[in-house]
Amino acid sequence: MNMRHIAIRLAALPFLFCCAATVLAQGAAPQPGQVLISGTVADEATKASVLARLREVYGADMVVDQISVGQVSTPANWNGYVQKLITPDLKTVSKGQLKIDGSNVSIKGEVASEAQRQKIAANVAASLNSTYTVNNTLRVSAADQSVLDSALANRIVEFESGKATLTPKGRAILDEMVAALLKLKDRKVDIIGHTDNQGLRASNQGLSQARAEAVKAYLAAHGINSDLLSASGQGQDRPIASNDSADGRARNRRIEFRMAQ
Repeated sequence: MNMRHIAIRLAALPFLFCCAATVLAQGAAPQPGQVLISGTVADEATKASVLARLREVYGADMVVDQISVGQVSTPANWNGYVQKLITPDLKTVSKGQLKIDGSNVSIKGEVASEAQRQKIAANVAASLNSTYTVNNTLRVSAADQSVLDSALANRIVEFESGKATLTPKGRAILDEMVAALLKLKDRKVDIIGHTDNQGLRASNQGLSQARAEAVKAYLAAHGINSDLLSASGQGQDRPIASNDSADGRARNRRIEFRMAQ
């Protein structure tokens, strides 16, 4: 049996709002700041009420209507719950989606803080009765990369000379990286190994790969899901300092942590 379906999407801050099981309508992408709403509802009255609520929240000129009316069925008071879910809090979510599929609700996207994430999650849960199931995968985006950069703090993850064996100082830094990675929840991270230009290029490539793999193994052994980590070696090809000095070569022998694209 078909259920009502609606989708809302912000351009520039892409946000999608969906209700029920119909595929999203195709059409021109919304302009920056606009809300795209698409899907199927049972009657013109429901369509009008949903659009009115969206225009109240976002502004009449910011709502792009792609809703259709068709033969669909809904849980009791479905439209009332949809109305409750369309709140100004949604304007704080970027790159996301709110989907209402019958009595199944899911919300995902990026928010600027953990407090904001918890507030939205609590408001969504409070707007629904116990027959609804909520899947909340909102995450804090403000700067996932800065979380990693701040934890590493321009320090070098040290290894024994010419080896992929971590030193005590290197392990201590990785212990701090574990705490940072846990803050990122299920975000994927690339671990990239680099060397200086001393020795053979092929050997440096292999050493950088082995060191990245060693870091991945250490993090995985300390509670980080290895499926979220990738390890690669760049060898001597991406220096950040001159290899003409001992200090420069030390800076080039490094491990880099990057949010996966």
